[in-house]
Amino acid sequence: MSLANDFQVFVERLIPDKLEEMNTTIGEIAKKLNKEYYNLDKEDKEHMYVVGSVGRGTAIKGVSDLDLIFDLPEDTYKKFDGYGENSNGQSALLQEVKNILKTRYPKTDISGDGQVVVIEFTNYKVELVPGFRQKDDSFKYPNTHNGGSWKKTDPLPEIEASKKMAEETNDIFTHICNMLRAWKNNIGFKFGGLLIDSLVYKFLNENEEYKDIDYVDYFNMAKAVFEFLKGLDKEQTYWYALGSNQQVYNCDNGKFITKANKAYNIISLVTKWANFRKEDEIDINERLGEIFGKEFPENEYLLESEYTVVARRTEQFINQICSVDIKFNLKIDCEVTQDGYRPFYLRYMLRHGILLKKNKSLKFEIQGSDVPGGVDSCDIYWKVRNVGDEALRLIRGQVIKTNSDIHRERTSFRGAHYVECYLVKNGVCIARDKIEVPISES
Repeated sequence: MSLANDFQVFVERLIPDKLEEMNTTIGEIAKKLNKEYYNLDKEDKEHMYVVGSVGRGTAIKGVSDLDLIFDLPEDTYKKFDGYGENSNGQSALLQEVKNILKTRYPKTDISGDGQVVVIEFTNYKVELVPGFRQKDDSFKYPNTHNGGSWKKTDPLPEIEASKKMAEETNDIFTHICNMLRAWKNNIGFKFGGLLIDSLVYKFLNENEEYKDIDYVDYFNMAKAVFEFLKGLDKEQTYWYALGSNQQVYNCDNGKFITKANKAYNIISLVTKWANFRKEDEIDINERLGEIFGKEFPENEYLLESEYTVVARRTEQFINQICSVDIKFNLKIDCEVTQDGYRPFYLRYMLRHGILLKKNKSLKFEIQGSDVPGGVDSCDIYWKVRNVGDEALRLIRGQVIKTNSDIHRERTSFRGAHYVECYLVKNGVCIARDKIEVPISES
């Protein structure tokens, strides 16, 4: 296979896998709310709007959020707006919608807080906004915080702009949005879907030569996308959303810009793929896999060593165990100790170019996360990956559920190793982190 074919396979592997199930759910919720608020018994999805990444057509395999807006009648707005300044009619509205849906899903966890009613299904959640469509096609929706208020959102122009750009570019827009989601999920950092789509929209409008390309040009396009992202200002407060021009805030101090710089540097080490010798193609597939994850195809010309064959047979990946949809940050580090010496943290050692030696004790630990409810609200998985011929007699790469924020190891083998940690909630990996463990030859 050529690299062009590899990119085609890659984007095909990212096609969302839950849309049929989600579509059934949308119909069920619409029917229930239409019966309650409009006295309709229709099976269609009248008054229901699919928004978010699913609505914009940019969701990928593993998507765990289904964002919906149900357009309620005007008299319902008047009813809850009339509660008075200190009565929080917005909260009452959410509770009413929650209780209605509870009669349809009596055994499912349903909550109503903030701005949404959340329905927790087995492998995805619905976030339903009870809204009121305005004359300009925006929606007024409830905000329960600080005594209650009404806010405005404008997703329909975003959906229209997304679909129009997808048509104009023969799905190149969608593919780039999908690839960046795969990158985010593989590396493990927050990068909101609306921000991804808006920045890709901006990239294509500023680099129109990439609106009409073939898969043979996807490598150069990927390089150009990361160059664009790394050039953005980390201090910028917000960017404008595609279509609506709503402000999309820089909620994580521009971490995606730092990550994009690393991805760009990886790609930049690779010469233009068309000039590669066959044996050189191994390197580019491996490097693209470092960026985009396991979904990027391995090179069919790879000459496998005994180690590679065994390792591939035994290695596990988190997406084999659950869906991956990174929403939160996770940070791990490792305390390195040896008898007679004071402990050091591994990330400090890596920053200063200090390699580990054999026979040291390693205590990997979770140092922080912004997951709501804390790490104790999640299942915790660890993975230890040994690389190199010396590790052949003890191949590891299994993803193991421990539910412990600490994992202990020793530096038994020479060569490159890494350890990953995953936080899983409701069957979805929502946060992950990785640390390299280089063990010196001496």
